[in-house]
Amino acid sequence: MPRTSTPTTGVPRLAVLLTVCAAVLAINLDTTIVNVALPTLSTELDAGTRTLQWIVDGYNLAFAGLVLVMGSLSDKLGRRPALVVGLLGFAAASAVGALVTTAEALVAARFAMGAFAALIFPTTLSILANAYPERRERAVALGAWGAVVGVGVAAGPVTGGLLLEHFAWPSIFWALVPVAVLTAGVALAVVPESRDPQVPPLDVPGLVLSVVLLGTVVWTIIEAPAHGWLSATTLTGFAVGAVALVAFVVRERRTPHPMLDVALFRDPRFGAAAGAVVLSFFALFGFIFLVTQYFQFVRGFGTLSTGARILPVALSIGAASAVGAVLATRIGTKAVVTTGMLAFGASFLWISTNAAHAPYASVVVPQMVLMGLGMGLISTPATESIMLVLPPARAGVGSAVNDATREVGGTLGVAVVGSLFASIFADRLASSAYAALPAVALDAAQDSVGAAWTMAATDPRLAAVLEDSFMDAFATACVVVSAVCFLGAAAAWRWLPGRWALAEAAAGHDDRALVP
Repeated sequence: MPRTSTPTTGVPRLAVLLTVCAAVLAINLDTTIVNVALPTLSTELDAGTRTLQWIVDGYNLAFAGLVLVMGSLSDKLGRRPALVVGLLGFAAASAVGALVTTAEALVAARFAMGAFAALIFPTTLSILANAYPERRERAVALGAWGAVVGVGVAAGPVTGGLLLEHFAWPSIFWALVPVAVLTAGVALAVVPESRDPQVPPLDVPGLVLSVVLLGTVVWTIIEAPAHGWLSATTLTGFAVGAVALVAFVVRERRTPHPMLDVALFRDPRFGAAAGAVVLSFFALFGFIFLVTQYFQFVRGFGTLSTGARILPVALSIGAASAVGAVLATRIGTKAVVTTGMLAFGASFLWISTNAAHAPYASVVVPQMVLMGLGMGLISTPATESIMLVLPPARAGVGSAVNDATREVGGTLGVAVVGSLFASIFADRLASSAYAALPAVALDAAQDSVGAAWTMAATDPRLAAVLEDSFMDAFATACVVVSAVCFLGAAAAWRWLPGRWALAEAAAGHDDRALVP
């Protein structure tokens, strides 16, 4: 029989929760801590917009591509050793990232960090699911976990800004090393062992197809501005991705031991909740990728000032995550997640109307608070809905799917929003005063906001064009994200189950729980 992870060694469950949250904080800080350093990396490592996207998305892509298989491995081999190995590997990869001297090497290090983060993340959620089997206690624990996830993602820029204010860019990776090592030591002492020896064998073909699918789609989207959205290269990339998707679904439906049971998505508690998570992280990651550059290139703020100005998002996510967990048990996941999606979409639509130098306190802060509240109301209730579908013994699989949706959403957010921005920004420069520059200089400016900013430093005419081009591209990206969020709100209201359905699911009446 599978063992559970309810502490039996006298270790308080609070210690387990705090250890898990520390691990989650480290890996979620790393998803966005690098964003505030993008202008610095653009200059010091000669990285264009596409390279910067890979520095961010290398981590997210490895995370998303491997988290499903890592969740199964942690269930089978043991959650405590998986957590410890993941943390130590993450520390080592972070140290390598701090030592590299080229953008290409940094991208490789980011892939390694993401691979170890993929081992950590599902393990943390499966540990909590087993340690807190009673629904109300689990909701509180998941609320804390969700708050740390949201705060980690949103607080990454301010943490990075604080470090960059006093140290060089490698400090943003060095800082994560002692945190990961210390957490690994504590995990050995306080996290009880648990595993599910009945986990089926690894689905290698499914793993390969999923990596091909995600890798091809993300590469195609990021590189599309350079090749052209209707070029043969781009269209071929999307075609390969579509074939890989069909092959993956066919494989997972036919194999007796799928890496991802695609039938789970027919359950509205699972499929609609997973979709809500994808869309929310798509929006958040895309926004953070652009807003850190907006604050530094357009507003002229330093790294610490930039990071501090994103704090309203982090704080409101943390508060709303805790509230969302309680509200979901009282009024239902449908109402809470739909409200969160509407707030999220409204915030982006509002941001799209901003002037370049919109007042921070009276305009930008309320926009960020609304965004954070929306994110918090989505994340924790949707996570709980996903986790209700599977029994605690298979919590690693459920948490891995939940984590994969987050990372897929974030990866696509950086890729899609970043590429949309890059295309519009390049088009605006091509029809402006930048067109009078030598072809080599124009190409460099179109490829990198940092390069365009350097050229504009001593030419007021170019500076005005740069500001207008950036804001046009930023506004368009925000409108697109807003539309995605509103569509997500409609889908959540249509397919997420109501309060009584989740109550029946928690009591084990799965047949009725499927009714929205």
